Amino acid sequence: MYDFHKSVVYQCYFKSFYDSNGDGVGDLRGVTAKLDYLQKLGVDYIWLNPFFPSPQRDNGYDVADYCAVDPRFGTMADFEELSREAEKRGIRLMLDMVFNHTSTEHEWFQKALAGDPDYEDYYIWREGGPDGTPPNNWESKFGGNAWQYVPEKGNWYLHLFDPTQADLNWENPRVRKELQNVIRFWMGKGVKGFRFDVVNLISKGSYESDDQGDGRRFYTDGPRVHEFLHELNEATFGTDAEIITVGEMSSTSMENCYKYAGADTGELSMVFSFHHLKVDFVGNEKWVLVPFDFQKLKNILFSWQTGMSDHNAWNAVFWCNHDQPRVVSRFGDEGEYWKPSAKMLGTVIHCLRGTPYVYQGEEIGMTNPGFTSLDQYRDVESINHFHILRDRGLHEDSAYDILRVHSRDNSRTPMQWDASEGGGFSEAEPWISMNPNHKTINAASQVDDPDSIFAHYRKLIALRKQYDVIANGDFAPLDMAHPSVLAYTRRTDREDLVVINNFYRKEADWTCPVDLDGFTCLLSNYADSRAETKLHLRPYESLVLYRAN
Repeated sequence: MYDFHKSVVYQCYFKSFYDSNGDGVGDLRGVTAKLDYLQKLGVDYIWLNPFFPSPQRDNGYDVADYCAVDPRFGTMADFEELSREAEKRGIRLMLDMVFNHTSTEHEWFQKALAGDPDYEDYYIWREGGPDGTPPNNWESKFGGNAWQYVPEKGNWYLHLFDPTQADLNWENPRVRKELQNVIRFWMGKGVKGFRFDVVNLISKGSYESDDQGDGRRFYTDGPRVHEFLHELNEATFGTDAEIITVGEMSSTSMENCYKYAGADTGELSMVFSFHHLKVDFVGNEKWVLVPFDFQKLKNILFSWQTGMSDHNAWNAVFWCNHDQPRVVSRFGDEGEYWKPSAKMLGTVIHCLRGTPYVYQGEEIGMTNPGFTSLDQYRDVESINHFHILRDRGLHEDSAYDILRVHSRDNSRTPMQWDASEGGGFSEAEPWISMNPNHKTINAASQVDDPDSIFAHYRKLIALRKQYDVIANGDFAPLDMAHPSVLAYTRRTDREDLVVINNFYRKEADWTCPVDLDGFTCLLSNYADSRAETKLHLRPYESLVLYRAN
């Protein structure tokens, strides 16, 4: 049995990972081709973004068939080969389940449109106002109203995301049975991990208009969500003790996550929460330009660490994914201190209590691409919000500045394998532009370099397996008020760990409030770091200090 406390998950946005057949799009065989690289990195699971048949309106999160492989990404035989080859290397697969909604091209929705009453009840339909207005004022996560009118039916269906992503009606037991069958299908293929997309939105509450906001308070962490997840657990993955699960929790509360990821609550193994990645927002509005709030970042990270620990619940810990900008561009330094800042950011996450997730390219310090034209973007959210920003009167240059910081496409550019023209990703023109800095930032230049970012991530992953204090130790913050240092301790009866990180390029003086007698420096991003009580921290300096008791 894999211990997910000691495990590390690698997110493979395979569409941008490696193109095995020269069509400019990554595919399943491309993942298989790079398994030796992932084995060298040391990861335990590969989370694959959706590869199911899809019109790709939202890059595969608009699923048209849950139990098949989209031909543009390969075949079921390709998936089975990937599974076998990964298993040979001690790596298991985690699949991405999009159960809040389906594509409107899904057979279920097409039957609903055709008037089949059984399938109409698979989705959420409401009548609009007498003047032709939508049922309520809820807003789509991608901009605009969350309801789509269907003239042939004379009513509206709910889509919390794109209009082609119709929300499923989880109140219908037949829908829940269908989704259980999907999980069982992939369990039959040997899958040992499931990631559930925006799963805390599946239970809707009242459908009234929201006079306080965009409607999210009526459908986030809804009234039956824990019941639904417990039922899904008992009927499917909960029957196999080796399967791990993670839920993506949109705008959630910590109190709900105690249940979602509680050790004894029978729902999920762990949860993603995103509050720490809203510290460069204004409220919940991300389409703005403001400096990140370091004190808020510390407060959120540390409160989730202590709160989840106090309630015996488990976090997924991460900086990056397919929906987030590159962390070294966001919180680090793309220039002179690119390497030490990337290492520091990795250290912060990998020494926390929780299962770390590495997003492809993070382990080599990939950065945002700095796109300058709308035709370089592929993300529906980014394109929609560019037009929304322009409609609000924002100058085109300012709108581009915001996209360059916050667009989801920042993380979706092709993996930078080498310095060749196509970056080693594809011999064809890629589906989205390659980051021009691939000639200097690439895997080939790092895999055998003992001082590389890749080597640092390898060490972090290995340390989690070697030292029980990292996997299972208690957590406590240190010096919360310091304006530039993020530090904390991990502790068991037998081991102590002190993790110290200068979050800025400015040097910082810091006095450790913990007695460091007997501690040694286990890992640092500077060659001569020492376990000293009074530290003069260099730009982005990061230290992991250890003592066996």
